[in-house]
Parts: sequence; C-alpha cells; structure tokens
Amino acid sequence: MLTGQIRNDIDKLWEKFWTGGVTNPLTVIEQISYLIFARMLDMQEEVAERKSARTGKSFVRVFPDTPEGQLLRWKNFKNKSGKELHGHLKNKVYPFFAELGQQKEDGEEGSAVTAFKHIGEYMQDADLEIKNESVLTSAVEMVEQLPLTQSDVKGDIYEYLLSKLTTAGINGQFRTPRHIIDAMIEILDPQPDAIICDPACGTAGFLARTMEYLNRKHSSEAGTFSDEDGNKHYTGDLLEPYRQHINTQMFWGFDFDTTMLRVSSMNMMLHGVNGANIHYQDSLSKSIKENYPQQEQDFFDVILANPPFKGAIDESNTNPDVLGIVKTKKTELLFVAHILRALKLGGKAAVIVPDGVLFGSSKAHQQLRKTLIEDNQLEGIVSLPSGVFKPYAGVSTAILIFTKGGETERVWFYDLQADGYSLDDKRTPLKGENSNDLPDAINQWQEYRQLVEANAGVEEIESAFGNKTQKAFIVDAKDIAANKYDLSINRYKEVIYEEEEYEEPKVILGELKALEQEIMADLDELEGML
Repeated sequence: MLTGQIRNDIDKLWEKFWTGGVTNPLTVIEQISYLIFARMLDMQEEVAERKSARTGKSFVRVFPDTPEGQLLRWKNFKNKSGKELHGHLKNKVYPFFAELGQQKEDGEEGSAVTAFKHIGEYMQDADLEIKNESVLTSAVEMVEQLPLTQSDVKGDIYEYLLSKLTTAGINGQFRTPRHIIDAMIEILDPQPDAIICDPACGTAGFLARTMEYLNRKHSSEAGTFSDEDGNKHYTGDLLEPYRQHINTQMFWGFDFDTTMLRVSSMNMMLHGVNGANIHYQDSLSKSIKENYPQQEQDFFDVILANPPFKGAIDESNTNPDVLGIVKTKKTELLFVAHILRALKLGGKAAVIVPDGVLFGSSKAHQQLRKTLIEDNQLEGIVSLPSGVFKPYAGVSTAILIFTKGGETERVWFYDLQADGYSLDDKRTPLKGENSNDLPDAINQWQEYRQLVEANAGVEEIESAFGNKTQKAFIVDAKDIAANKYDLSINRYKEVIYEEEEYEEPKVILGELKALEQEIMADLDELEGML
C-alpha cells in the first residue's frame, strides 16, 4: 500500500504530463518506466560496487568504466538542467538501454542484472517523448523520491500508475479491474511451485497480482508488518525455498505489443520477479510452434486471462492445432482453445469471455462448449454484470473456470449482480449491503470445491447447491448437453415471481379525485391570503 504523499506526488506529476502535452496515459506510464529503469539500473550497480569493495572480488559492470560510461548512470545525470538533461537522455542514455538488451547475459539466471537485460530487450525503440523540459525535470525529481529500495512498495507504485489507465480514457483492453483479477486468482489458488501463464498479458496484471497473492499467503507473522499509515505489507518470507523457481520459471506472459512488453516486464520486476518470461508472441499465430514449441502444448499448471474479444484473425496464419479444436476466425473462441492446449493435464484456468461464447449458436461455438464439457472439466461459470468493463465496453461477460482433461459431471454457476462499484461509466465505489457479491462468490466456490474434493455424494451437493433460485447453484452436465451445450445462466436459473395485488381501478381513481380536491382547497386557501 502507498502513503498519501506518494499518491499525491504521482497525481501531481500526472497532471504535469497532461498539461505538458503528453495526454496518452500509456505513454506517461512508459516514460516514467524508462526513468525508473534508469534509476534502478544505477542502484543495482551501486549494490554490486559495495559488495565488491567489501569482498575484494571483481564484478561484471553494467555501465562501462569510462567517463562517458559513468555519465549514463542516474546519479551522474539526475541533476543536469532541463535542456542538457533532455539531450543526454535522448541521445546517450536511451540508446544505451537498447544496447543493454542486445548484450550477452552475464548475470546469474534470476538475478537483478539478468532482469534488467530482459527488460532491455524491449527498450530497443525506447524514445524520449517528453518535449517539455520542466515536465522532464519534475519527472526525474519524483522518480528520485520514490522508495524503490522497498520491494513491496515498488509493486504498489506501479499498480497505482497502471490504475490510471482506467481513469484516463485509455482503451479498456489494457486493464482488467484489479478486484476481478484478485477474485479469479483466489478461485484458482495458485501454489508457489506452479507454472503460470497469461497468453495475452497486456500490462501483466494477472501475473503481478498472483505474485502479491503468493506473498500474502506465504508470509509468516514476522514477515508481515504495518507501516506508519497502518497499511499491511507482506514480505513473502516463506517463499524462499521457491525463489529460484519464482524468478526464472513460474511466470510466463505473451503479447505482440512492444509497449505492453516494456510495461509488463517492468511491472514484474517491481513486484520482485527478476526473470519473468515476458515474450513477444501472438499466442494464436502458427509461429508459436517454432518460437515456443514446449510452452505451446501441455506446459502450464495455471492460466489466467482476459483475452481480446473483438475481431477476427487471418486463418492462414493461425496455429493449425488450435483450429483443429475449433474451426473459426473469432479470437475469443480461439483463445479458449489455445488455453486448453497450453495447459498440462490437470492444469486449471480462469478466463474472461464475452457472453456470446456461452450461448452462440454457430457450429464453432457449440463445438468449443462440447469440448469443454465432454473432454474436460468445466467446473464453474461466474456471470458478471454488464457494467464491469465500463466506460470502455458495456458487453456482458463471464468467467469460465475449467480443468484440462476428464469429463464434466456438473457445472457450478454464480449470478454475480454487483462487484462493489456502480455499473455506469463512473464506476464509483459502493458501500452497504448487497453492493459486492465477489466475497460471497469466492466463499460459495470454496464451499463447493470442498464438497467435490471430499468426494461428497450427489445428494449432499444437491442439498447445498441444488436450489436454482439462489445466486450459486449447480446444473447437471446432461441437462447442458440437452440444451445444445448452452451455458448462459438465464437458461438454468429459476426466478420466483411474487403475485402483486392492486386495488380496483375505480378505488384508485376515487383516491386521486380526493387528493385533487385537497390540493384545490389548499390553493383556494392560499389565494385568500393574498
């Protein structure tokens, strides 16, 4: 959690960018990312220098040990004047970032040096887009003040920057609401030895929040503390036996937007993951079979995703094995098929899909749903209210929860009607009863899974979740198959209609007349006073 002061500093800088002509929020985040990268690179070099001085051992320098090379360090250029600073960053520092990504990695796998070089891969076309010199100076001053030595705060800083994407009118595809991400992670409950992927990672929200979830779940009492503002921090000290795995193998993200790759690589590093596998790749393209043959099939334990809904893709460039599962050009169907392929047998996924996936009548829609039901375990569907992705889209969506392999016996449904925010374009936080169904959805899911994992009998499960008038209920897979594999919640939810009794029209008219006479009498009385 961030202190109010840090939030205020970021807000002020954001405003300066805006008034200085940088109005695309993604560009603002990207430009701040470059400066954070420059400062952290220098901080890492200082740590290595101190260690070398203490032990007497040499180390591999990131910055050349020459006067020109040392001028590339944050501490040596941060105090330059606006005009001089602008030229130095544009012509010297940013080109150095690009070189860094091309160098052979010298650091130990998972080390901070390696992480910087991973990010350097996506700095090839880094450019300084801050034209206003006073804005640039303010940005450097703010980044200098950020508490980047505190790993748990670093992630919060970046999360706060990314939250600006939702308030500043950027395209909604870039960011899934944080509370929806957290609910999906809690439903899947990923373990610290898992291999986790987002095949359309964007800003790496699912991956970064999974790291935060693991820190929360695996912090001892001694590893949990509160700051002066009362915010709780989780160090994840119990994750130490898994640290190498977390740094190098656990997290995988694919995207084909280099801006997203820069932002997501930085996001993961600031969340304490030094070697996240963030790669340039269209997950649906046939090139994935050449570039990532191992990861393309039977590889991941957990997949969390909100893949792109819109548009159709070129069939000739699509992975033929995915088309073998579902013959279509629709990206939302192809992504679900790709996720099924990429999961290990027994691997789990939580994926946001538009409602059309649940009830679409085309052959491809029905084929995909049949595959989910008959060849895999479609475990749950959480129906989301249509305003969740406002102001960007009013499309109704749902979360599919499934496990690769096996066969579906029954599907657990949850009718989520409120997510804690207003369902209009403003999305303001709500308080009070019935304002947020997410905690109840998670509790009901966990209760249902406990029954399933304890091999409870059909009667016991029916007793707990058989009532289809409730928000959480189960439907037998045979009933779904009989309905052309339709998975829309309204097909199965039962609504109780209460009979309302009204008075006779003559009685209502009489009451209206009496009310009218009272009003006229009051008006006559008022006129008499004038």
